Amino acid sequence: MAMAFFSTFPRILNKFKFTPISSNISKPLLSLPFKTFSFLASDASLAEGRVGFLGLGIMGTPMAQNLIKAGCDVTVWNRTKSKCDPLLNLGAKYQSSPKEVAANCDVTFAMVADPESAIDVACGKNGVASGMSPGKGYVDISTVDGATSKLINEHIKATGALFLEAPVSGSKKPAEDAQLIFLTAGEKSLYDSVAPLLDIMGKSRFYFGEVGNGAAMKLIVNMIRGSMMASFSEGILLSKKVGLDPNGLIEVLSQSAISAPMYSHKGPLMVKSLYPTEAPLKHQQKDIRLALALAESVSQSTPVAAAANELFKVAKSYGLSDADSSAVIEALKAKSQDSA
Repeated sequence: MAMAFFSTFPRILNKFKFTPISSNISKPLLSLPFKTFSFLASDASLAEGRVGFLGLGIMGTPMAQNLIKAGCDVTVWNRTKSKCDPLLNLGAKYQSSPKEVAANCDVTFAMVADPESAIDVACGKNGVASGMSPGKGYVDISTVDGATSKLINEHIKATGALFLEAPVSGSKKPAEDAQLIFLTAGEKSLYDSVAPLLDIMGKSRFYFGEVGNGAAMKLIVNMIRGSMMASFSEGILLSKKVGLDPNGLIEVLSQSAISAPMYSHKGPLMVKSLYPTEAPLKHQQKDIRLALALAESVSQSTPVAAAANELFKVAKSYGLSDADSSAVIEALKAKSQDSA
């Protein structure tokens, strides 16, 4: 029987004590809107609280690894069991379904690909909700729309447990380096309780109130990111066409007012037509699609994002769904050849 973990706030904070395998887990104490001070992992005893993690893909695996390395008692599940093996070798436990993970853990995180998967993992047969009970918490860090998040919230709350949506801004490298940004909404007491865990996996966290707000913020951020990537791709190709070195463009951008880590990190690879997957193109297009639906629901015009969405759809049609989102540049190359 899982311990009644979330009954009182002081008990929650006392429950999560960490013995970090790596000592470099501290976070800067920044005073920003919606952010609370970071938990600093120290030479404390091993975590008594049991943490579940569902979904061990490009993002989920390094996030779960960081929890394990920090000394957390982690139980994992993934549809393809073999993806659990590297984490089991690090000391994680395994359960055969989301239900069993939730039943055996105090707080359970999920990082899955899309709204359909999120609903199935949380609400489906042998899903998280069937293993939840009062005193437990569920944190969905998947990127979904607000309606999906609210549906999951209803199912979790019906069990007497607590729910927090916490989608992340960041891709594979930030996940590996614990530099993710958590965009949370939902049960405030659960947010306060899991803050030390969020700080192990990320560099900052924001709380936006009611369920759905975190999902909306993530979709808006990813909509902007997709539009930036499409425009950046145009710039790289245009610089080549007019005889400029695109690496020079990347260097100029890195020192300009519109500097972004994405340009410096992905640009040199894009110039070489290399797209190692950190954020799959199919997920970027999915996020723009969901953002456009959100915009339509409030009658907000988004022509730039709509154009970017069409470009990502073309890239998907070329078989680039599982490539990095930066592979969208290939759709522009094809368009240029068609019009030549």
